Amino acid sequence: MNIKKKLTEIHNSGNPYIIYKSNRGFDLYTNFSKKIILNKSNIYRFLNKKKISKKSKSTDLFIGFFGYELLNNLIGIKVPKQKSLNFPKGIFYKPETKIRLPVNLKYKDDNKINFKKKFELNINRNSYTKIFNRFKKKIKSGETYQIKICTKYKTKSTINPLDFFCRLSKSNLAPEAFMIRDYNYSIVSCSPENLITKKGSLISTKPIAGTVKKNKKMNKHKALTYFRKNIKETKEHNMILDMERNDLSRICKVGTVKLSKIKVVEEYKDLFHYVSLIKGKIKKNIKNIDIIKAMMPGGSVIGCPKISTLNLLNKQEKENRNIYTGSFGYIKFNGDMRFNIIIRSILNFRNFSEISVASGVVVDSTAKHEFNENYIKAKALIDLFK
Repeated sequence: MNIKKKLTEIHNSGNPYIIYKSNRGFDLYTNFSKKIILNKSNIYRFLNKKKISKKSKSTDLFIGFFGYELLNNLIGIKVPKQKSLNFPKGIFYKPETKIRLPVNLKYKDDNKINFKKKFELNINRNSYTKIFNRFKKKIKSGETYQIKICTKYKTKSTINPLDFFCRLSKSNLAPEAFMIRDYNYSIVSCSPENLITKKGSLISTKPIAGTVKKNKKMNKHKALTYFRKNIKETKEHNMILDMERNDLSRICKVGTVKLSKIKVVEEYKDLFHYVSLIKGKIKKNIKNIDIIKAMMPGGSVIGCPKISTLNLLNKQEKENRNIYTGSFGYIKFNGDMRFNIIIRSILNFRNFSEISVASGVVVDSTAKHEFNENYIKAKALIDLFK
C-alpha cells in the first residue's frame, strides 16, 4: 500500500478520520460505524459499558475526547454559564478501519490558508496581571497552592488539518499528538502529556510541571540544572507529583503506587519540560468510570488541590474551555485505555481557530514570566498559520 497516496485519498474523500501517535509512528482510524456525542445524561451509560474479555480486533475500541466542562460535571463541579462556541462536550467514535502510518507523514496542500494574520488574545497583559494578583491572594490565604490561568489565541480561519498536522509532526513531534477531522470541526494537537495508560491491572500517569524556553544557550543538560535550582519550578513539580500520586492511590492497591521516573527533561521545538512517571496496580472491581473520575481533569493543567482550584478557575473564567484540559484517547472493549491531556491544540469550529494555553501560578511566580510562558507554549501552533 502506498501510504502517502492512501492518506491523501482518505483526506480528499471528505470522510471523518482520526490520527493518533503510536510507539512506531501513527495510527489512523476511520470508517466510523458509531459516533457518540456525549452529554451529562449519557456519559455514565457510555463509561459503564461492559468489558469484553475475549480476544479482540485492533478496532474494538471507542476513540475520541472528553471536554473540560463534561469532566467537571462528572466529578460534581459546576461550571457557571460562560461565553461558548456551543461545541460538543465530548465525542467518541467506533472505527472499523485502522491503518498504521510511518512517523514521517507526507502530505502537500497546494491551497492557501484563509485566515486573519493577527491572532486576538482574550486576556491582555493588564487583565492577566489583575487575575494573577487575585489568585496570588488566594494562594497566600491557603485556598489553593497552585493555579493555572488560561488564555486563548483566536483567529477567523479555515484550515487544512492534515497539512497542519503533518507540518507540526515534523517540527514539534509530541508523544501524545493527535488530529481529528470531522465534517464540521477539526482538532490538531501536539499534546505532550499522557494522563492514563492502562493495560490489564497496570496503570501509569506522566505529569509535566515545569517549562523553560529553548534558545542557543539552553540545552537539555542546562535545562535540567535550571529546573533543579529553580525553587518555583521545583515546588510546582512536587505539588503536582503529590496530587497525581494521590489520584492514582484512590484506584490502586495500597503500596503499589510508585515513582518510575522522577524529574527528567523532555525536549520540544520551543521549550523544555520537567517530567515524571508514576505507576500503580489497580484494585479489583474498579470500573472505567472510577478511573476517569479519579484522574480527570488532569491535575498538572489545573492546579493543586484539584477540587478547590477548579472552583476558583470556573468562577473566574468568562469563556468555555471546550477541549482544552479535557482528554483525548481510547477505551478498548477489554477495558484497557490510553488518554492524554488536551493541551497545545488548535480547535477549528465554525471557521474560527482557537489555541488555549496556561501556566502555573505559585507563591513565587511573577505575572510577566507566566504571561510570556503562555506565548512560548502557543508559538509552535501559531507558526503553522504563517
